[in-house]
Amino acid sequence: MVTGIRLPFDLPEQAAIAEARRLTGLTANDIQAAVCRVSIDARRGQISRVYSVRLDAPFDEKAFAEKLQMPFVRYKPNTKIVIPHGEKRLEHRPVVVGLGPAGLFAAYVLAKHGYRPLVLERGGDLDERDKVVDAFWKGGALDTDCNIQFGEGGAGAYSDGKLTTRIGDPLCDNVLEILAAHGAPADIVKKAKPHVGTDILKNVVREMRREIIKNGGEVRFRTPLTGVLVKNGALCAVEVDGQDIACERAVLAIGHSARDTFAALHGNGVYFEPKAFSVGVRIEHLQTEIDRALYGKAAGHPMLPPAEYNLSRRADGRACYSFCMCPGGVVVAAQSEENTVVTNGMSYHARDGKNANAALAVSVDPKDYDDGTPFGGVALQRRIEHAAYTQTGSYRAPCQKVGDFLNGKPTRKLGAVKPSYPIGVELGEAAACLPDFAQTMLRDSLPYFGRKIRGYDTADALLTGPETRTSSPVRMTRGEDLFGLGCSGIIPCGEGAGYAGGIMSAAVDGIRAAFRIMGEFAN
Repeated sequence: MVTGIRLPFDLPEQAAIAEARRLTGLTANDIQAAVCRVSIDARRGQISRVYSVRLDAPFDEKAFAEKLQMPFVRYKPNTKIVIPHGEKRLEHRPVVVGLGPAGLFAAYVLAKHGYRPLVLERGGDLDERDKVVDAFWKGGALDTDCNIQFGEGGAGAYSDGKLTTRIGDPLCDNVLEILAAHGAPADIVKKAKPHVGTDILKNVVREMRREIIKNGGEVRFRTPLTGVLVKNGALCAVEVDGQDIACERAVLAIGHSARDTFAALHGNGVYFEPKAFSVGVRIEHLQTEIDRALYGKAAGHPMLPPAEYNLSRRADGRACYSFCMCPGGVVVAAQSEENTVVTNGMSYHARDGKNANAALAVSVDPKDYDDGTPFGGVALQRRIEHAAYTQTGSYRAPCQKVGDFLNGKPTRKLGAVKPSYPIGVELGEAAACLPDFAQTMLRDSLPYFGRKIRGYDTADALLTGPETRTSSPVRMTRGEDLFGLGCSGIIPCGEGAGYAGGIMSAAVDGIRAAFRIMGEFAN
């Protein structure tokens, strides 16, 4: 592996392969070469593409790399995922609850290896979901079981489809390969910051669901989990609409917004604990201005993607950071409960919208909301969301220009940036529904970010709030065996269980949950 090959951004990919061959001297025809990672670096005043190139040689590669003694050349063995195979007999088919990224990958792996999982999803399939969401955005009623949060694909289906993660798990490559095999762009396997876009991701999810069914699995939509039956500390059944479905193993991938399910499971003895999360607002700029700030004179070049950013600041033990940045995207209405306002971000594969948006989130610690229960964070989220609804008197979102927010006055008139929130906005104070500490942290951080990215704190940029669903405010604590504490057979999984943050880490956690079952039982 040859890493850190830095070349002008407008050179073709073959230039990186040629440079890797030159640096190592491996120019023979029997040396296979391919780019395995590429990223854009605009930090040094000169925009570059940075490559990693894999060279496969018919000799001892490890000894060769050590002999070269070059810091940018290292030996990387081909890692093969070991598929576990158990021997015990499974009396009932495994159940997977939730068809977001974690549940989808858990069910997919189980089905591919002959375990015929039963998948329960409270929302509709993506065809129905698109219709329901579109109707809500056009002023219709909110469906509390089928919306941006609930339904086939989970919350990730209406996002940028970002596939970045910091977990460094070898299963990440496996996730990318599965997504590409089901219709995602082939180049996601080598981009340092891959994304799919909501338009393509939905079709990928559909194809994976069809594959689950083709391999003997069953998917039931509009089927919410209402509880579990646990006897002597072991799972006996899951409860659906008053009916008990017998099972010994259930993957609970219920998502970070399934508050009623949290309460039901807690009542059945499933252990929950509070965890840190974040709240904030969505910030929108003109994408052209972000491109200009990050790319300089090269902004608009056809070989450069829409610019994206990642910002963070820490002060007084708290963090403020950008999250879920959507180049050329839109701010979306992400409510799952009536009389609330919730925002999120989404973009299509082309990322060709007029605005760039991202969450500006402020960390919330359990001590900020401790009420003596595991669900104080849920209560805080609800207070914020209901306060925003009360503020506008509807599902419209409170919106404010950055300049007015920094000067402590409500917005009365828009500037150059127009809001993209589909239901419409109410001009005024975007962050008034947030706790005081969050408002203060946002106000102190915006000028700091403006020094990092020129024009980030420009007066006409827009804040739309609130953003409350950055991650789950609870964790379904599990042991080293992946079982929930006190409930053998239940495998809490993904974002809702507090063990993932984004599509990639949730998908990996789903595969781990499937492997846990496969390692114990024969198919």
